This record gives sequence, C-alpha cells and structure tokens, in this order.
Amino acid sequence: MKRILVTIITAVVTLTGIAQQTNTLSQADKDGLLFMQEEEKLARDVYDSMYSQWGLMPFGNIRQSERVHLDWANKLIGKYELIVSAVPAEDRPGGFRNKLLQQFYKELIRSGSKSTTGGLQAGALIEEADIADLDQRMAQTTKEDILAAYQYLKTGSENHLRAFVRNLRMRGVEYIPVKLDKNRFDSIISGANRNSGCGKGGANCRGITGQNCN
Repeated sequence: MKRILVTIITAVVTLTGIAQQTNTLSQADKDGLLFMQEEEKLARDVYDSMYSQWGLMPFGNIRQSERVHLDWANKLIGKYELIVSAVPAEDRPGGFRNKLLQQFYKELIRSGSKSTTGGLQAGALIEEADIADLDQRMAQTTKEDILAAYQYLKTGSENHLRAFVRNLRMRGVEYIPVKLDKNRFDSIISGANRNSGCGKGGANCRGITGQNCN
C-alpha cells in the first residue's frame, strides 16, 4: 500500500510540474502579451472615436475586428494567468498602462480628428505599428499558441492597412510608410486579403477580410 501511495504521489507531482512548465512564460512573452493586449485596445479605441466623428466604413467595420483581436489577447493572458492591473475590453477609452501607448493614443486622436484624411492616415499608422511590433514579438517567442495568435493578429493588420491605404488613394492621397520599410510596405499593399476571422463567428467576416472594409 505504501508503495502504491508513493507512486501516486510521484505521478501527481510530475504531472503538476509538467503543467506548470507548460504555462511558464519568459519575461519577453509576458511583456509581449501585455503590450499586444493594449495595442489592440488602442486600435479599437481610436477607431471607435474616428467612426463617431467621420462615419467612414473602414472605421466602422475594422473596429469590430479589433474587438475580436482584443478578445484573443485577453484569452491568452487568462490562459497564462498573468496578473495585471487589467485594462479589460469594457474599460474606459484611452486608458492604458503603457505610457508610450497612452501618448500614441493622444497623438492619433489629435491628428485623426483634423479631417477624414487625417483619420485614415492615423488608421494606417496604427496598422503599420501593429505589424512592426508583431514581427518583433514573433521573433522573441517559441510558444506555438502565442505565435499562432500573433500571426492571426498580423494577418488582420495587413488587411486593415490595405483598406486604409486604398481609401486614401480614392481621395488622391498616397500614404508614405512610417514604421515599415518601403519594400515591406509595398509587398503588403500589393498582396491579397486573407481571412483571419472577426466578429462573433470568428470567421468569414467582411470587416476583416476587406470585402466591406471600404
């Protein structure tokens, strides 16, 4: 009996250790998840504001997919039990833990509130920044679930960037990339939209595939 009890205890300890190891994140992974959570919130908050001011469909459609992107980030943060002074999806617009994102938000609202063109340029800049930051975060992790989430977010940002640039061109404005190098930017803009899911169903949503982004 003692031998069986020892075996059971050993098995439990081993399984617990494996579970803990599975949910262990590097500091880079933790920082990355928390940053991307707020970056997705920034996009949602800015697009809500721009849609309220200008009523343009790119903002109306894309803000819905940003809500789904934020949900993805929140689920990963919950999975890994990251304890933060949370900024949940229901929190006040423009509230951020990260001071750089707080300042970025203020600058985007200021520039985007000047005109419809300014709003579309602010949207393109947000998506550029998302793509650049996701590239960096993807290079810092080996976690398959985090990599999959980052790729999902990046696909959405590429679709959104194309939508904003297309709408600017319709107004005779050529967007000049700020965060991405010219070759990378041109490659994204010339590419085809890909589905990365949005809305409650998580797939085939016109807002993120770009079919109705304009």
